[in-house]
Amino acid sequence: MYIDNNTTKLTKSEKIKQFFIKNLDIIYFIVILSIKSFNFNKFISPVYFNYFYIGAATISAVGVFASIALLFKNNTRTRLLYIFNIVLSVLIIVDTVYYRYFKDLMSLGVVRNGFLLGGVGASVKELIKPTDFLYLLDIFILIPFLRFYKKVPRIQLKFIKRFAIFLIVFAIFVAVDAKKIHDLDKEQPRLISTMFNRLYLAQVLGPINFHILDTYNVTSTAVSNMQKLPEERQNEIKTYLENKNSNTTTTANLKGAGNGKNLIVIQVEALQEFVINKKLDGQEITPNLNRWINKSLYFNNYFYQVAAGNTSDAEFLSNNSLYPAASGAAYYMYSGDTLNSMAKEFKEKDYYTAALHGYREGFWNRNVMYKSEKFDDFYGQRAYNINENVGLGLSDKSFLNQSFDKIKSFSQPFFAFTITLSSHYPYDDVNGYDKGTTNKFNSGKYENTLLGDYLKGIHYTDEQLGMFLDKLESSGMMDNSIVVLYGDHYAIPKNSMPLLYDFEGIKNPTDLDWFELQKVPMLIHFPKDEHKGINSLYTGQIDLFPTIANLYNLSNKYMLGKDMLNSSTGDVNFRSGSFTDGNAFYVSWTNTYYDVKTKKVIPSTPALEAKKETTLTELQYSDDILNHNLLKKFLQEDSENKSNK
Repeated sequence: MYIDNNTTKLTKSEKIKQFFIKNLDIIYFIVILSIKSFNFNKFISPVYFNYFYIGAATISAVGVFASIALLFKNNTRTRLLYIFNIVLSVLIIVDTVYYRYFKDLMSLGVVRNGFLLGGVGASVKELIKPTDFLYLLDIFILIPFLRFYKKVPRIQLKFIKRFAIFLIVFAIFVAVDAKKIHDLDKEQPRLISTMFNRLYLAQVLGPINFHILDTYNVTSTAVSNMQKLPEERQNEIKTYLENKNSNTTTTANLKGAGNGKNLIVIQVEALQEFVINKKLDGQEITPNLNRWINKSLYFNNYFYQVAAGNTSDAEFLSNNSLYPAASGAAYYMYSGDTLNSMAKEFKEKDYYTAALHGYREGFWNRNVMYKSEKFDDFYGQRAYNINENVGLGLSDKSFLNQSFDKIKSFSQPFFAFTITLSSHYPYDDVNGYDKGTTNKFNSGKYENTLLGDYLKGIHYTDEQLGMFLDKLESSGMMDNSIVVLYGDHYAIPKNSMPLLYDFEGIKNPTDLDWFELQKVPMLIHFPKDEHKGINSLYTGQIDLFPTIANLYNLSNKYMLGKDMLNSSTGDVNFRSGSFTDGNAFYVSWTNTYYDVKTKKVIPSTPALEAKKETTLTELQYSDDILNHNLLKKFLQEDSENKSNK
């Protein structure tokens, strides 16, 4: 890459040696960052990783950064490559930690949530492993080498020559990279334009390419969102929403069964279906929930559908029947939108509406979002006596006891939305769990593991939920109330899944096995234990609001979910682009279809491909609704039409 004006004739081997020494910084950068990227890809794709498949894209992405450094003088170039090495290495570490918890890649849109980590510091510390810092090892080793290397005599090229070399090298790497991206775009149309499957993109293009594409996508989307969505597109979305639940009739199952009754919704932190009706060494893990499930209508194929917003996404899905943000948290990004929320609909029926959560009011932007969702009041940390801490904050025991007193004083009818906290990852307050339960739970062979600690935590929360539900019943409030209880998201992050597979007796887990373990409990309890039983329809959190709308005769006009009590199809879509209808299951990050019953891989069919397109379209509709605040217009048009009649 350099021209040597030395007239002394050099042998071929001497020329190669001289070239190598002169460009050692460039060569080292490309090699070491490629190795780091390959290592990361092995981590996120241990089964499908292939050097040949990902090699060209990974090396060319690193090469693009290396070529930029060629524009600068020798010592500046070396320092710049060193800085690139630090930045990209730290980025890979962040991706590694993020993947352990979310089983996804961090998008630029998620960065705005970064300060939230201060509230869950223990969770982050649990996810960081000492081996992660090996990505930074060479950076420290290089310090003395850099001091030596800058003294090595190297011919300084003029800028015009450096620029010419940059153009050639940059063009080569970009061409190779562009070819890989183009091939992927042909293989899976809309994958790159929507970025709906970030994990798959990183698996086939490498982490650096993923972040380049993600940055472009987030930036272009932000610019696009500043422009008005075409009227034709707006009308298309409105028609789709109006037709989504248009088949609901006055004779629908349990139509209006909740009229005039209170609604108490309990969203339980990290409660998953795999603990229900399970025993460990003869001990029931959730004896109280098991008892109440037998008295309720229970949905045993209910999936969480959260994205980066986790708990707040579960709230958003359940209260608005829209999908969470493609990146970042909807509670931050769309708190200024007009929403057709559950609380809004209940207020129109003269219900008192309240949200209750014993943690900081500003966490997940709840204090702002609850106003947008039209809750009359939010009882946050300041509304509670913080007299006992378990886990992240106020114990579920104290929170639910105090919440019962508050709910008992509400004017009826009311809608109370309650969120628990104590069973929050990383479940390390074992002493608090043990002291708070009547019978200490022994996690047996899982003692002192994440799964064992989780079982103790959820056993603790189960006892507090039982106490709360029993008090509602003994006080007579159950006689005029419907109670809904569900889990918000996963409990066991990917890096601890082998423990869960062992607990479940799964020997050779597949991606379908992983997905089937992402179910959360969902029960609806009616007065006098009416309508109890099991509903095995495949459903998700986005379906809660339409179901409540049917029970309480609320408007169901602008919802993307389905009424679980009156649907014959089990369609469940996930933010990643994966989906199921209860018969087939599409796993987006491997582009694989499974038969749900046989658990075997099945070939794609035109019907499945059509369903895949429908899923992507619905996700995009949800994004358009939120990005362009379309519900404000739709609801205003409805109001004007109503006035003109």
